[in-house]
Amino acid sequence: MSIKIERELQVIAKTGKMVFGSKSAIKNAKLGKAKMIIISSTIPEDIKADIQYYSKLSRIPVIEFKGSSWDLGAVCGKPYMISAISILDFGESELQKLVEGDAKSQA
Repeated sequence: MSIKIERELQVIAKTGKMVFGSKSAIKNAKLGKAKMIIISSTIPEDIKADIQYYSKLSRIPVIEFKGSSWDLGAVCGKPYMISAISILDFGESELQKLVEGDAKSQA
């Protein structure tokens, strides 16, 4: 099963709820509020490490987007760089199936 992250992010933008920014991603990971965090491939290593650390503690899956922060911003329809996205509600997106698939493969 191949899920296109770009398309699913656009679905979440319309039907779900997401918050942009690495500071809020770290905060949401610490509080366990996010259902998933997506980071760009160009995110600074120290911020990436923080997000991954707190996400692991809260059991929040982290997906690395294969493009730059500019690419991630463009996919979300924003004219600026986005290094991290906290997904709070998947809406009608199928990205949640990716999370459920990971949980089944780890069990």
